[in-house]
Amino acid sequence: MMVGRIVKKKRSGGRRVREARMFATAMKSAYHPVVAQIIPTRRCNLSCSYCNEYDDFSDPVDTAEMFRRIDKLAELGTTIITASGGEPLLHPELPAIIGRVRSHGIMATLITNGFPLTRKIIRDLNRAGLDYVQISIDNVIPDGASRKSLSLLDQKLQWLAEDAAFQVSINAVLGEGIGNPADALTIARRARELDFTATVGIIHDHRGQLRPLDESRQRIYKDILRMGAPIFSFAQYGLFQKNLVDGLPNQWHCRAGCRYLYICEEGLVHRCSQQRGIPGISLGSYSRNDLERESETAKKCTPFCTVSCVHQTALLDRFRENPKAVLDQITDSRKELDPSFKPPRLVGLLRRLFLNSRNRKLFGRIALRILNIP
Repeated sequence: MMVGRIVKKKRSGGRRVREARMFATAMKSAYHPVVAQIIPTRRCNLSCSYCNEYDDFSDPVDTAEMFRRIDKLAELGTTIITASGGEPLLHPELPAIIGRVRSHGIMATLITNGFPLTRKIIRDLNRAGLDYVQISIDNVIPDGASRKSLSLLDQKLQWLAEDAAFQVSINAVLGEGIGNPADALTIARRARELDFTATVGIIHDHRGQLRPLDESRQRIYKDILRMGAPIFSFAQYGLFQKNLVDGLPNQWHCRAGCRYLYICEEGLVHRCSQQRGIPGISLGSYSRNDLERESETAKKCTPFCTVSCVHQTALLDRFRENPKAVLDQITDSRKELDPSFKPPRLVGLLRRLFLNSRNRKLFGRIALRILNIP
C-alpha cells in the first residue's frame, strides 16, 4: 500500500526534530561522535571494480552483538548511526537493528545498493523508523565495472517513491572507473522526478584519495548541484569538493575517530573506511580519551580525502568555530553556480542566531532546553 502524504509529512517533522537535536548537540560539544557507520555484514551481492569494502562469503554479525554496539555508541553520545557494508540489507534482521538505533532517539540511516529492496522490506524499514536511505547509482546501463545501474534499479526506486516513509537520496557518481560521465546527470534527473534528493559523489581510489575531474565532468558535477541539492551541500562543495575536482589539496583538520567513527564487522573502531586498522580499538573499550586523542591528531591523508561523511562532520565543527565563514561559503558557492541566487530563510536565521554572540548564547540555552539536551 502506498504511504500517504500525511504519514510522510508526520515522519518528516520527526526527522527535522532529530536533525535539530544533532545540530544543537554538535554545537554544544566537540567530543562526541556525530556519525558512526556500522557494518552488519561485510558480504555483498555485487562486486564493483572500484570498491574495497566487501567480500562474498562473510556471515552477518550476530544481532545481539549489533545491539551491544549500538548501545555503546549511544553511551558515547552518537547522534547518527548509518548501517553500511558490504550490503547491509543482506543481514536478515536489519529492521530490528534499525529499530534498536531509533530506540535510543538516534537518527538511523542506511547506505545500500538497492538490489535487495522489496516492498515488504520497505514497509519493515518504515516500521523500524528509518530516517534516511542513500543509494549510489553508477551508470544507466550496467558495464564491466558496476551493475549499480538505473535500468536495473528503476523499479526499486518507484517502489521507494510510493511506499517509503523515510527520505531517499540518490547519489550519482563521477570519477575514475565511470565509463559514461553523462549518466550521472540522467540519474540525478530521475531522482528529482521521483521527489528524491539528488547528490553527486566522486569515486576515490583504494586509499580514499582523488584523481581530479576533467572539464566535462566538472560541468556535470555543477549541473547536478544546481538541481536542488541540500543547502549545506554547497558549503561542502566550497570547502572541500571544489579543490578536489581540480586536483588541489584542502587544508583542514580531520576529526575522524571522534566526530566520525567506522565500526567494522569485527567491532573495531577505525577512523574511516579507507583508514581501517587505525586506531583499531574495540568499540567496547572506546572511551572519551580515545575520542579526544583522535580529535586532536593530525591525519596525513586529509589534503586529498574524498570521504564525504568525514567532510560533513568537519563542516559542523567549522560552523561551530567560525559560523560566519561557513555561512558566507554557502552563499558564495551557490552564487557561483547561479548568480541570481538569494539565500533561503534558513541561512538568514542562522546568521541572526549565531553571528551575534548575545543571540548565540541565548538561542543555545533555549534550543538545548526545547530539545531536551543535557
